[in-house]
Amino acid sequence: MRVVDMTHPYSIHTPGWVGYAGNKMYYTQNLQTNQIVSQRIESSLHTGTHLDGPMHGTDGGLDMASLPLDKLIHPGAIVDVSDVVSDWDLIEPEHITRNVEIKKGDILIIHTGFIDYYQDMPRQDLVRYFTMHPGGSARLAEWMADMEIRWWGIDAGSGDHPMNTTIRNMRPDLLKKFEEHVGMSYKEFFGEYTYTHHMSGREITSDIFPMHHLAFQDGCIHAENVGGDLKSVLNQRAIIGAFPWKIEGGEACPCRIMAFFDCGPDEVIEGFAGTSA
Repeated sequence: MRVVDMTHPYSIHTPGWVGYAGNKMYYTQNLQTNQIVSQRIESSLHTGTHLDGPMHGTDGGLDMASLPLDKLIHPGAIVDVSDVVSDWDLIEPEHITRNVEIKKGDILIIHTGFIDYYQDMPRQDLVRYFTMHPGGSARLAEWMADMEIRWWGIDAGSGDHPMNTTIRNMRPDLLKKFEEHVGMSYKEFFGEYTYTHHMSGREITSDIFPMHHLAFQDGCIHAENVGGDLKSVLNQRAIIGAFPWKIEGGEACPCRIMAFFDCGPDEVIEGFAGTSA
């Protein structure tokens, strides 16, 4: 079996999403005074390579502890769209299906090329990375729901287009540049979308966060800041796994994301303690 790690290193320099705090890491004990080393971390759950849980984007969504293993680990595909999207572009379903087979129920990892601008990369540019990356359209969210995608990941700061998030309110200077770039207002560019609240049945029309609000209604969550050796496995199928902490009440969690190749039958079966072979 070959295992490929698609996770960025985690450190005090790991950036948080726009408006979120980064990491605070420090020693609470050391060898010379306490004979053992201990450290403490204070962090947003949205730093580094991390998985957004359902409750991050919708009422009554599952917490991290409630995600079953056969949702977190499953066959899927690593898809390269870097040749068809760039700064401030929308990712559409047709970009996903060009070069590799996508099956119903898959996990998807999307390479946009923005991994190059992340912390400690040779072309590091965190403003570009977090505020100018491509992001999913409402059509993509609807397609993923139809395809019953378990979860998907992206090598960018968000699954949503940055100007279809609250970044547009925090950075009006960049919103102005975006609207000049596309030649229209953000309202014209993105439009509105409608979805049904998964608990109350209320019909909701919105103009922000489709990859969070619309997609999460159907449990199609996503991972952000995918990294590591992602580029070595583009346009391939594999068994893909995310390994967050089992946090009761947790809405997200930093995690390792890995792809497994040459590991036998293309299926994942969850085991239960106490069962006999």
